[in-house]
Amino acid sequence: MYLYLVAIAWVYVVLLMAMTEGSFIAGLMTFFFYCAFPLSIILYVMGTPQRKRKRHAAEKAKRLADAEAANDNSSVP
Repeated sequence: MYLYLVAIAWVYVVLLMAMTEGSFIAGLMTFFFYCAFPLSIILYVMGTPQRKRKRHAAEKAKRLADAEAANDNSSVP
């Protein structure tokens, strides 16, 4: 949760930096290379454990559902 707060603050700071650039292209490049590109990498890497936990939970739920379905089918004559 705090990671997103820091990311939003960083976007704000870099946006202000980009607005002070001399031209639109320089501001766009500042925003991209100081904010969008590095922040996307950091958020992706920091979110990996959460994606991994979510994937394992989904696999576990699927295995449990398959086991219940197999039990239901085996008890029917």
